[in-house]
Amino acid sequence: MILPIYAFGQPVLKKVAEDITPDYPALQQLIEDMWETMYLADGVGIAAPQVGHGIRLFVIDTHPKEDDEEEEKKEKEPLKYVPIKKVFINAQKVDETGKGWTFEEGCLSIPDIRGDVDRPSFIRLRYLDEHFVEHEETFDSLNARVVQHEYDHIEGVLFTEHLKPIKKQLIKRKLEKIRLGQCKADYKLKFAKLR
Repeated sequence: MILPIYAFGQPVLKKVAEDITPDYPALQQLIEDMWETMYLADGVGIAAPQVGHGIRLFVIDTHPKEDDEEEEKKEKEPLKYVPIKKVFINAQKVDETGKGWTFEEGCLSIPDIRGDVDRPSFIRLRYLDEHFVEHEETFDSLNARVVQHEYDHIEGVLFTEHLKPIKKQLIKRKLEKIRLGQCKADYKLKFAKLR
């Protein structure tokens, strides 16, 4: 089932998410719904707070889209990373290392806003998969970037908080419009109730 994506201004996006146990209600269905919602919105990752659940769960799929694959074949350049598709439950950051690199990010909860974010090259996480099997793994390249972005969501941090001060000023009005529900996306958004 396609879920509405909670837009900037929703309180759940700013809260540190809670750990869960295998008996979390309808967990497997929630994971399936998150995959479906993410793909419909053309995303590479989505965290549970973005669909209204304040829990430490996110999913990512960094496999190139078909159009991107065709482009890569034309350029005859191999991928610089190994794409992954994973479920992360109760993730905890072990370490972030490596030289910082800048990359333009966006967010399904903040439509039509993009900005350059500096992040370390590597992140090491301890997490449970969808079967509650524990893993400790290091991610690099684009995988690290997506994992870091989604991990921020379960810590109550949005990518806009990492932007340079001048960019934050430039997007202030756009963020306020999103908070007020004055924006559109190709997927359903759920806005905060205004008093």
